[in-house]
Parts: sequence; structure tokens; C-alpha cells
Amino acid sequence: MRSHRSRDKKFSSRNLFKLGLGSVILLSWGQQASASIAPEDLTTTNSAAGLQLELPATEPLKLPPLGEPDPFLPREEIPTHLVIKLSDRRVYVYQGDQLQTSYPIAVGKQGWETPTGTFQVRQMIRNPSWQHPWTDEVVPPGPGNPLGSRWISFWTDGRNEIGFHGTPNEELIGQAVSHGCIRMRNQDVQALFEKVSVGTPVTVQP
Repeated sequence: MRSHRSRDKKFSSRNLFKLGLGSVILLSWGQQASASIAPEDLTTTNSAAGLQLELPATEPLKLPPLGEPDPFLPREEIPTHLVIKLSDRRVYVYQGDQLQTSYPIAVGKQGWETPTGTFQVRQMIRNPSWQHPWTDEVVPPGPGNPLGSRWISFWTDGRNEIGFHGTPNEELIGQAVSHGCIRMRNQDVQALFEKVSVGTPVTVQP
């Protein structure tokens, strides 16, 4: 029995050796076979694989038209300017060359005429106080304030100022009764206040 096992072991070893040798031979043959494949054959093989993965052609992406560019661009503001016509007793509001609106006014009385010429808005005050030019008394904002609810100055001699303002005496609108200022109804001067800014041109014509 022992000799039989010994023969079996030797047989197995020889078989293993043969299998091992065969594997080396097969491996060597495989390496030689791979080495014998020409580079152009490899390229052809890869190209064929690439054709199998190629995606179907699609239509180019089309974007919707943007349309007119004007809504996306900053709009150029048309400048506002005021024209006071003393003979008409009105102030006209222009935007560019287009007349937007006009308001009735009271102007300077004789000896205190509203100065003519070209000026610009210098100061804007909501609910202003008023200082009496001779007594220096200060009248606070309120219904009895001679300047009404808004003040828009456009002229000064360094001490006194002339401008648009409201009045508690709206019945005098349309007359020459002021000390050079342009009096307006309170609702009108409030509307004008929203249309102008410091620097807005003001032209006073006879």
C-alpha cells in the first residue's frame, strides 16, 4: 500500500509538472500570438468597437429668438425742464420737446416782479418752515404756513430766494400778488415736486 501511494505521488508530480510546463507553453504561445497581431489590425478592431458605441446623429440645438433688445437695455431718461410764462400765469412742464402738463400760478406783483431768464432748481423741501424777511419770525410747517406744503427754489441773490411754493390763499392763484415767488395750489406744487429734481432747468419768460 505504501509503494502504491508513492507511485501515485510521483505520478501526480509528473502530471503537475506537465501541466505547469503546458501552461508555460500556452502562455508563451499566447504572447507570441499577441505579438504577431499587426498594429493596423488593432486599429481596425478598436474602430469596429467604436462604431458599435456610436450615438445616433441629432439635430443641432436651436435657441428661441431674443426678439427686440430694447426691453433688456437701460432706458435713456428724457430730461425735464420748466417754462414759466408770466403773461400766461402758468408753468409748463416739458419732457424733451414734449409738453407734459401745465399748472396755473400767481407771480410777482409790481415792484417785486419775478425775474426772467434761465435758472435751475437749487433746493427742494417738503413741509417747509417760513422765515419772515423783515421780522425774522419763523412760521413752522402747517396749514397757515405761507409756503404751503412744498418749496422748490430756483433763484437767489445770496440772501433772498425765489421759488415755487404752495399757499393757504389759493383763491389768489392767477394774479400778480407775490414778492417774486411762483405761488401754486398745494396739490399742484406737490405734483410738480415729484416731476423735478435739483438741477432741473427753469426758464422764466415775460
